[in-house]
Amino acid sequence: MRQDFAFVRAAMVRAIPATWTKALVLIAALVSLGGDLSETRLAQAADPMPIAGLGPKGPVRKLHGDLKFTEGPAADRAGNLYFSDIPAERIYKLDAAGALSVFLEPSKHTNGLMIHANGNIVACEMDGRLVEIDIATKQVKALADGYQGTRFNAPNDLVLDQAGGIYFTDPRFRAPMPLPQAKEAFYYLSAAGQVTRLGDNLAAPNGVILSPDEKTLYVIPSLQKQMYAYPVLGPGKLGEGRVFCELAQREPAGNGGGDGLTVDVQGNLYITSALGLQVFSPAGKALGVIPFPEQPANATFGGPGNKTLYVTARTGLYAVDMEIAGHVFPGKK
Repeated sequence: MRQDFAFVRAAMVRAIPATWTKALVLIAALVSLGGDLSETRLAQAADPMPIAGLGPKGPVRKLHGDLKFTEGPAADRAGNLYFSDIPAERIYKLDAAGALSVFLEPSKHTNGLMIHANGNIVACEMDGRLVEIDIATKQVKALADGYQGTRFNAPNDLVLDQAGGIYFTDPRFRAPMPLPQAKEAFYYLSAAGQVTRLGDNLAAPNGVILSPDEKTLYVIPSLQKQMYAYPVLGPGKLGEGRVFCELAQREPAGNGGGDGLTVDVQGNLYITSALGLQVFSPAGKALGVIPFPEQPANATFGGPGNKTLYVTARTGLYAVDMEIAGHVFPGKK
């Protein structure tokens, strides 16, 4: 048996419950027949096997393709989904009927998006700003453009809290060199407009999200396998971070991290990675992996009952129906 499959099988067995045995058997059959073990073929070897109580409860569906690099999906309360296509400098809108249109162009390379309680879009511009986009007029208002008088590197992902503040990451991707901030970090923008640097010791902090009770902040670095959790002591005030989990790797000595993530109503995390969406309980226990035909970059819940998991993955937009609903961050009006 090929060494690369032996490792993938071992990693998946550690991370995936017994209900995934069928998928592993099918992958093993693919290898025994001399099949390609590329990421795409791994994802297509079998339909996603359900994780008990969570899903999926159906196949992964490709909604749209032939895009450039999709990111930052965000669902509103009316059934619309917005997402970024970074190289195309566009924000797309997928309406409740399934029609795709360009919502904003040029977008200044927006990445992470989230819907504010007022219905507007809050976005990370990788050109150096955090902005709010009026959903009706499409007017863009800068919320923050730097820290201590210097522009951000390239804001990447964000999450809004109930106090009216925004946690966001600022890694290296698409940033000018040398880095304007000289280091990669994650920040908090308070409702009053004050920016606080919260941490700068992770390798490319990328995804960020709060637990449903907003007592824990999760930060997902891209260049290390350890994912971090921080106790939230107050708006923009964190306690000491701890390793929340380690992502399963494709290579024995791998140290690859995650990208974006989302959270369901029970606090389970869905972290995008080279293997697909790796799902973890609030206690950091690996629950399973949901594979996709392309490597996922970010995810969010939306659709009827907030039980559709939307995933941006390289050139495509995908969806899969879940048993559990996603958490909706209420924000502050």
